[in-house]
Amino acid sequence: MTGPRAPSRAAPGGREFLVLMSVCMGMAALSIDMLLPAFGDMREDFGLEAGSTEVSQVITTFFLGLAVGQLLYGPLSDRYGRKRLLYLGLAIFVLGGVAAALTTSLAGLSAARFVWGFGAAAPRSLAVAMVRDTFEGERMARTMSFVMAAFILVPVFAPAAGAAVLAVAPWRTVLWVQVGAAVGLGLWATRLPETLHPDDRRQVTPSALAGAIVAVARSRQTLVFGLAITAIFGIMTSYIGSAEVLIDEVFGQGDRFPLIFGVLAGTMAFGALLSARLVVRIGLARLVRGGAAYLLTMASVLAVLARATDGRPSLAAFGVVLAMLLPGIAILIPSCNTAAMAPLGQVAGMGAAVLGTVSTAGGALLGTLTDRAFDGTASPFAFHVLAFAAIAAGTIIAFGRPPRVGVVEPEAVEPVAAA
Repeated sequence: MTGPRAPSRAAPGGREFLVLMSVCMGMAALSIDMLLPAFGDMREDFGLEAGSTEVSQVITTFFLGLAVGQLLYGPLSDRYGRKRLLYLGLAIFVLGGVAAALTTSLAGLSAARFVWGFGAAAPRSLAVAMVRDTFEGERMARTMSFVMAAFILVPVFAPAAGAAVLAVAPWRTVLWVQVGAAVGLGLWATRLPETLHPDDRRQVTPSALAGAIVAVARSRQTLVFGLAITAIFGIMTSYIGSAEVLIDEVFGQGDRFPLIFGVLAGTMAFGALLSARLVVRIGLARLVRGGAAYLLTMASVLAVLARATDGRPSLAAFGVVLAMLLPGIAILIPSCNTAAMAPLGQVAGMGAAVLGTVSTAGGALLGTLTDRAFDGTASPFAFHVLAFAAIAAGTIIAFGRPPRVGVVEPEAVEPVAAA
């Protein structure tokens, strides 16, 4: 670069840039969690029985759209830049949200949610790629933890915001509010600089895409941590999909769902912020191994609690164990994502796409297994969480070898200059 960046732009590495990345990452979570308090009204509107898990398909189809969309935005952003694809995704986001608000059937809503998720894949996956464009090493891990904190912080207030809307308006109004949020992000994103350097752009040809896929597939580190992320994401989707019915049907606290869900989500936010500090103190390798052991331990405690109480523990006991388990997810997702992305500097867009697609689609399908196993108790949820935690921890401990980048202070790594 030959001169200072215009102060009206959100310079890479600056506060506004990081906030924008956080908002991009949080859009998908907002699209999911703000709708959860409306499940009861949706069941009534679509003629479903109270406690029916059919309504959770609007979460599953959203996640599937989120997964598929990343296969488009990742490689195309490697060719055309991050900003153009961000605008395209937000336009599809708005289209899916409008269709969802206007549909009159659960099947139509599910289809619209797939389109919606397809659009939401752009801000989510491109935020990861833009962080990878801008930072390296432990600095990238620390920044990724802050950005991922937005994805985790949103559930703290989103259900309460959804409940507030429901108190004064029909449930479809919640969908219109989210459409408005996407439009607002699109306007704000005009201040975002392009982070992909011209020298790093790749041609969008079958051979180029095949080469990028081969580069991802040949990285043992990427594959190992990609599998771990999938299993961990399975725990998260199981929790999101089952939380409302568990709190309502098992514990009889449906009216307090936004509060309970928000408090538990707050523990995940704590985990994400703790991860950002720990990664620069103890290093990435120690963090992922310690986090994996911790997650497996707490998942085992949850399963023992469910077994000892025939699937009906007290809400206090269940909540305390969950509050201890969820931070482990928040610590591992950004750290494992960093470890998986580290070898993929020249194919960051495709790497983010493949990782996002596999973890999101795989995690959504794992979450569906948990939803369908619901039997009126907390046991299926607890045992599925233990199984997914065992897969993640076993993979990380047995096969994971994160790069041993020296522990650095946040200021020690300079951001990569953007175009």
